[in-house]
Amino acid sequence: MASTPPSSSRPTRAWPTAHAQRSSEILSSGINAEYGDIFTLSEFDREDGPGIKKSVSYIHQLIDTEISNGTPSESIFVGGFSQGGAIALYAGLTCQKKLGGIIAMSCYLPLRNDFPASCTTNKDTPILMCHGSSDPVVQFRFGQMSSILINGFNPTIKFKTY
Repeated sequence: MASTPPSSSRPTRAWPTAHAQRSSEILSSGINAEYGDIFTLSEFDREDGPGIKKSVSYIHQLIDTEISNGTPSESIFVGGFSQGGAIALYAGLTCQKKLGGIIAMSCYLPLRNDFPASCTTNKDTPILMCHGSSDPVVQFRFGQMSSILINGFNPTIKFKTY
């Protein structure tokens, strides 16, 4: 009979990372849009909904894989910086599994009109959003406005300025 290794010999952390797919779209400022085409950073008037949702679907698949490997969903955190942070926010808020938390740095909530309707499971999941007050790429006010929007349906959000 095979013995089960003691729980202390099993890994307690996993750090799967989502690698962005290269996009053909490049902003005039030279920023490559890794997680979906970004047409403008001046306003949220043109977002690549299909590209964003494709990236989010991939994050959800990573989460499902971790759960099927035995990680409790409440032990899973999603996070990212800039475009990765935007995808982490959207993926975490729309995930149908209860997550441990969301960490989003120097970003905004994409496809904001999908909320609060698209957030059903993680309405009280802790969220830490941090944004530089002098961010030259994603304007501070976009992070701030996103935080205010999210606070309307998830009051656990903390917004920190650096």
